[in-house]
Amino acid sequence: MRCLFTMFAEDVGLLPEKSFKHVLEECEKNPDAFVHDVTQLWEAMDLGTWAHALKIKVRKFNGEFFRNHRALPLGREEIGELRQAASYNWNEVDPSIFGTLVEQALDPGERKKLGAHYTPRAYVERLVIATIIEPLREDWRNVQATAETLRGTGDLKSAAAAVQAYHDRLCETRVLDPACGTGNFLYVSLELMKRLEGEVLEALADLGGQEALHGLGSHSVDPHQFLGLEINPRAAAIAELVLWIGYLQWHFRTKGAAPDEPILKAFKNIQVKNAVLTWDGAPLPKIVDGKETYPNPRRPDWPPAEFIVGNPPFIGKGAFLRAALGDAQTEALWTAHPNIAQSADFVMYWWDIAAELLTRKGASLRRFGLVTTNSITQVFNRKVIEQHLKAKKPVSVLSAVADHPWTKVTADAAAVRIAMTTVARGSLHGIRREVVYEGGLDTDAPVLTFREQNGKINSDLTVGIDVTAAFALAASEGIASMGPALGGRGFVLTRSEADHLVVSGEALDWIRPLTTGRDITGHHRSRVAIDVRQFENEDSLRRAIPRVYQHLKTHVFPERQNNSDPKLRNFWWRFRRSNEIYFSATKGLKRFIATVETTKHRIFVYVSGEELLEHGVIGFGLDDAWHLGVLSSAAHICWTLANGGTLEDRPRYNKDVCFDPFPFPDANNIQKQTIRVIAEELDARRKRVLAEHPHLTLTGLYNVLEKLRAGEKPDVFDAKDRATFDDGLVLIIKELHDRLDVAVAEAYGWPADLSDDEILTRLVALNKERAEEEKRGLVRWLRPDYQIPRFAKGADKQAAAEQGAQIAATLDRIDKVQLPSFPTVAVEQTAAVFAALAAASGPLDAKGLAARFKRSKTTERKVGEVLASLARLGYVASDDGVQFVLRRAA
Repeated sequence: MRCLFTMFAEDVGLLPEKSFKHVLEECEKNPDAFVHDVTQLWEAMDLGTWAHALKIKVRKFNGEFFRNHRALPLGREEIGELRQAASYNWNEVDPSIFGTLVEQALDPGERKKLGAHYTPRAYVERLVIATIIEPLREDWRNVQATAETLRGTGDLKSAAAAVQAYHDRLCETRVLDPACGTGNFLYVSLELMKRLEGEVLEALADLGGQEALHGLGSHSVDPHQFLGLEINPRAAAIAELVLWIGYLQWHFRTKGAAPDEPILKAFKNIQVKNAVLTWDGAPLPKIVDGKETYPNPRRPDWPPAEFIVGNPPFIGKGAFLRAALGDAQTEALWTAHPNIAQSADFVMYWWDIAAELLTRKGASLRRFGLVTTNSITQVFNRKVIEQHLKAKKPVSVLSAVADHPWTKVTADAAAVRIAMTTVARGSLHGIRREVVYEGGLDTDAPVLTFREQNGKINSDLTVGIDVTAAFALAASEGIASMGPALGGRGFVLTRSEADHLVVSGEALDWIRPLTTGRDITGHHRSRVAIDVRQFENEDSLRRAIPRVYQHLKTHVFPERQNNSDPKLRNFWWRFRRSNEIYFSATKGLKRFIATVETTKHRIFVYVSGEELLEHGVIGFGLDDAWHLGVLSSAAHICWTLANGGTLEDRPRYNKDVCFDPFPFPDANNIQKQTIRVIAEELDARRKRVLAEHPHLTLTGLYNVLEKLRAGEKPDVFDAKDRATFDDGLVLIIKELHDRLDVAVAEAYGWPADLSDDEILTRLVALNKERAEEEKRGLVRWLRPDYQIPRFAKGADKQAAAEQGAQIAATLDRIDKVQLPSFPTVAVEQTAAVFAALAAASGPLDAKGLAARFKRSKTTERKVGEVLASLARLGYVASDDGVQFVLRRAA
């Protein structure tokens, strides 16, 4: 870091031109001089004294970089590498990617990506502008208009004072990146705030000439305002370097001279710190009996700031967390954040803390903007968001992009997809942006085009009907469940392997045909699973089926004996997670419905009652084909796509939000029979063509079906798709789906041509209606013979009543609106007029605007003065000089 900064310093004129390069040239000839000469140079830079190697007195740099001025001994070739690096011009290095490139250069595992795999500046800037620059510019716009109003009255002193006060606030506005890495977000924030500062100083000079700027000195936007938390010490050091290089570049660009000494200051604005977990004795864990422990784990304090922006680490959840952090630290993290489900992604811990800071009493935080995985819309992630959106002191998503490319696409790395959210306190509308075109993702200047929606942004980052407000229905209780998680491939056998374990005369109830998502969407691999969960201890298992016992002891036990979960160690022959609801719901059925949790096409199929669905496939304890028809219909598919979230580009089906709240139609017997006949034919037709043509898969059939729905003609299909179309009878499958959609719509009593938004609106309304029915005791059980004995009990009725009361309270809540008073402070008056114009549906005059505030003798006059100032500055437009509208930005 010291070498790189010294190269930069000589190229911007803080050291004599090429002076460091000449030192390196001399040391390359005599490597023994390197440690002495460079150490003494850095000592001189730290203190501002004579540098013997340069034969001059140098400026005082100070800061943290040269406080430790020791140089490491290098050989001739290594010094030569430094000399070659110093021969380049470091003056115009781009700090927005510089930190990432330096870190990659220092990491042997990352060097192959050097210069290719990084986050483009435009992506970082998009979030920084939405989070920081937009509100700062809104403040500046109000101050400009106020200053113009004061100028119009001849009060230049007060006008200049208003601008000066804004500049003072700008120079103390703090930005925090709580996972700052090498400082890209902080640098981009600094540069954009420096641009804004330039406009402010220009306006100040215009109001009072150079006298207005006299005395400002070094009072400006500088690195002390840009705070970072970073767990990696090396990245933190790079981040500080990036900020200072960026700041000095801007200073020389605008001032043309060196800054006041010391050049660098030890602001200690980048802290090496875990942002989401601290404990007694941090940062090191306590070692007890050779194991790590984290005593008294808790959330750490973040430094106060007006804005938070950044890109927390993408680790994932569950097993990924344990692999990255270790079992002990993962458990400590969960203990420190009890309000976050353990199934939430790691990035959501940052989102939760930032949201809490927004609404904390006396909080300085105005907005936060974070990059998260694009799985933020999945159920357990959006629950973190939902608890803040619907809190007593709510926050709102002001801007959101649910699926956005992130790092530059290269041949050796897959494209990273992310979501961006910008959040503020209060109940506010926002803008949802959807990427509709992506170009040049492998270049330094990617091009993205967006479609925008305005409105209240829901926890799943949609705008419009809030499907997340739907309640789970008792009618669906106990029906759907994920298949068991085996927790070891030693449970899985081929048919021949299973036959080898069979002893004549033994019962074969431990063998279950295994079905995975791949078996459903592709080709079934005819494998079986060992299911011996009924055995209470290993002795009984060994006596009953010794060969199976030996197989499991050989292939499952070794991995389980070291597991941190005592239940898995002690009952090592059982599945990791049995999901007893699944076994209960499917027991005794000759067939039941299944769907793959994460898949390109949402398809529901029948599987044999003997099948064991592995984790990743959801089973429904329903064998009536009318249920299969409703689940396969456009109404339910639309609901699942709105509720279920995505993994990368594949929709996910989470039964808690896709099935449990879904209201089935109150169909009569004729309607049910119509749906049954179509659903039976659909399921049978698909199974028949797949059995007759080995080259076909369920995914392949629906790939072609989607092309038909998009309007493509079979005549233009390629050879593969044409073969799928012909052999799979895809046109017939499409016709069956079309008939099914019409029949299900008729069962709901709806038109068959509703838009997706209309379907969702009606389903949410029907869900609320059913929830109120259940509160009164009317439950439309999907499978009453199975559900009533298990779930229709007193405790369940009490829970239903409580849920009903919650629903009623939600439905009955009415926000009482009162006219606000017109502010007394000039800048706040300008902001109030802006807000009123923005909310108006058409042009308003001063009287109409004043009517939006409590009456006073001076309100209309003051509103008129503000309007006149806004018109002179070009912020509002008028055809007649009386009525005004807000001029929208191009």
